[in-house]
Amino acid sequence: MEELQDFTEEKESDFDLKAEIFKYLAFWKWLLFGLLLGGLIAFLYNRYTIPKYLTEASLMILKDSENNLASALPSGGGSILTFNDNSLDNQIVTLKSNRLVEKVVDDLNHNISYFIEGNVITMEAYKSGPVLIQFITPDSIVNTASKTLFVTPKSDTDFNLVDESQAYEKIHEIGEIIELDGLKFSIVPRSGANSSFKNSKTVQIIIRPVDLVAREYISKLAIGPKGKAADILSLGIMQEESSKSEDFLNNLMYQFNADGVADKRQVALSTTEFIQDRLELITSELDSVEGGMADFKRENQFMDVTSGAQEFMSKSTEAEQQAFEIETQLMIIRSIEDLLNKRDDYQLLPASLGIQDGGISGLISTYNALVLERNAYLRTSTPQHPSVTTISAQLDSLRENLRDNIRSTVNSLNIQLGVLNQLDRTSQNKFSAFPGMEKGMRGIERQQQIKEQLYLFLLQRREEAAIAFAVTSPVSKVIDPSYTFPSPVDPKPWLILVGGFLIGLILPLLILFVRFMLDTKVHHKGDLVPLTKHVPFLGEIPKITGEINEIIQLNDRSPLAESFRILRTNLAYLMKAKKENRGEIIFVTSTIKGEGKTFVSFNLARTLATTRKKVLLVGADIRNPKLHRYTNAPLEGKGLSDYLYDLEIQPLNIITTSQDREIQVDMVLSGSIPPNPAELFMNDRMENLLKEFTQSYDFIIVDTAPTMIVTDTLLISPLADTTLYVVRAGYTEKKLLDFPKDLKQQGRLKGLAVILNDVDYSKFSYGAKYGYSYGYGYGYGADKESKWKRIFKRGSKSKNS
Repeated sequence: MEELQDFTEEKESDFDLKAEIFKYLAFWKWLLFGLLLGGLIAFLYNRYTIPKYLTEASLMILKDSENNLASALPSGGGSILTFNDNSLDNQIVTLKSNRLVEKVVDDLNHNISYFIEGNVITMEAYKSGPVLIQFITPDSIVNTASKTLFVTPKSDTDFNLVDESQAYEKIHEIGEIIELDGLKFSIVPRSGANSSFKNSKTVQIIIRPVDLVAREYISKLAIGPKGKAADILSLGIMQEESSKSEDFLNNLMYQFNADGVADKRQVALSTTEFIQDRLELITSELDSVEGGMADFKRENQFMDVTSGAQEFMSKSTEAEQQAFEIETQLMIIRSIEDLLNKRDDYQLLPASLGIQDGGISGLISTYNALVLERNAYLRTSTPQHPSVTTISAQLDSLRENLRDNIRSTVNSLNIQLGVLNQLDRTSQNKFSAFPGMEKGMRGIERQQQIKEQLYLFLLQRREEAAIAFAVTSPVSKVIDPSYTFPSPVDPKPWLILVGGFLIGLILPLLILFVRFMLDTKVHHKGDLVPLTKHVPFLGEIPKITGEINEIIQLNDRSPLAESFRILRTNLAYLMKAKKENRGEIIFVTSTIKGEGKTFVSFNLARTLATTRKKVLLVGADIRNPKLHRYTNAPLEGKGLSDYLYDLEIQPLNIITTSQDREIQVDMVLSGSIPPNPAELFMNDRMENLLKEFTQSYDFIIVDTAPTMIVTDTLLISPLADTTLYVVRAGYTEKKLLDFPKDLKQQGRLKGLAVILNDVDYSKFSYGAKYGYSYGYGYGYGADKESKWKRIFKRGSKSKNS
């Protein structure tokens, strides 16, 4: 038994970049196929994908303080139409609101689309289709309908109409009123169509609900500040039909401005109506005061009371003036309170009437803003809508707060008025000597002045509101109308093409990578590196194809024969110089069965025999004998197991002489399968047998049992001079390579060398790493002519003949 060996390994990388590259290049056909397939798919995607274009527009939001023409009015005018919050965020929300976008979709009829069916794809024909559908049904029904129709012209006057959802198909005339699924409509040719109606292709008409189309537009619409500008918005949308996008953005900006102007005019109109009602009431009250003054003068028979002690009146002048202002405020506030009590529904309240109390003015502004928002929702929904209900609740709460605020303000003003009246009475008592008619006259004059001042005030406000209504300024200004970039943004042809090529190349690489990662078999010499660092590598045996005989013949020029000749040469260098005149004992074994040790043993024996050496092949795998497959001898004949068991059988009795006259190889078959193979190998007859055979044969090739499955080989391994360990490519697991290395380290196998069997060279192109390409150049002149060369020769012969 050999001495134990230290197999301490230095940690070094076994990674070979060149080997890895050639490992993948062995499948270059699949890589090329994947590359071309990916490029083809990318080309077809670019060819038949409808490109999308980006359309943009710019809109400036105008501030009321800068654009309101009513600011030229005496009171500024802006208070009538000014909205407190005009930030860009609020305008973006308004531009992307369902109400506004639905109005645009309905105005442009974008809920109705026309498509022309092509050979491969269907293209939208926006404003260019050959037909046009005209609805008689009200828009309220059409805007909620969902239907797909197919119109196929049959002649210049009729067409075939198909509705697949209703299994409807019928021929109609142009302009005929058609009633289908609750919709009344007619199909007419579009004016200005490029081709005649008869020669047009099938047109697909898709009708969708307006709210669904609006939501799609909102999802595509991109709105944001343009650069660092604080009042300019950039609007963008990406669609396949650029002209459709341009119309949408232009109409969206128009509807946005019109909606803002309408809101301003609604406030001005409501204020004008309120002032007109108050003017009629004040006119009636003023006539009553003036009539009372005339009656008082007539009853007391005087025209003017000019006498009086002016020194007593100076103290009451200031009190009277303040009382006048307070009474004016009280009258305005009570008018608003009367308006609140009379109106049960949610209507706008007059704004900016000169009320000095800031709380009431603020509540009125907030109340009007909520009324406008509620009216906006009611345009497209019902009062039971959750949003409308929420706003109504807020308005009710706000109305109660306004009433409470009015009551508290009225109480405060009454207290102030009482104090001033008390001051006035004190002053009046000082000139009590004046006739009683002076006091009565002064009260009537004061009431007259109050009514006149209020009347003039309301007249001024009415004119301001009327002017503001007539000159309502826009809320926005179009900076750049919608325009479309000429280059499509999706798909990007070169990016898709490059991506297709890369994906087509990467996918097969990934498949190969996974395959290599999951592959645990030995395939080439490179996979034996962990073993061949410590155990000599003797050679490779190629995979046998259908055209190659698995038994080597005399003067055989096949790759198989050449591989065994190389094996024979390497074996000669491996065997030690003999000190005694005897034959060489060579064991052939493997880890598990099926790795080709019997095949290697038989052909190695024949290869050695071609050198005029006497060779004996011994079948020592007595558990699973396979050597008889290569001979005509029966399995039941006497063999090695019989010799080991029966002491009367002599070595010469179990030798089977070869019937092949060209290659003489004697054999000792395995014999009958015994019940105790291990015990048979433990006696001395096996050692005596081999010693006797070494005297008469140059080489004794022993085909032994697999070392990992049974112990037979390890029992007789000390008898070998050289042990050839067979590993089969595509069969042996890589993890099993540790087993022979351990046996070598433990010294349980003598003269160990590795042979790689069944190597498929068609899978490898890196011979320096994986092996040698047998069959190249052998024969020297005996190579077969190529197919093209034979065809060329035939053509030459036919010309000569």
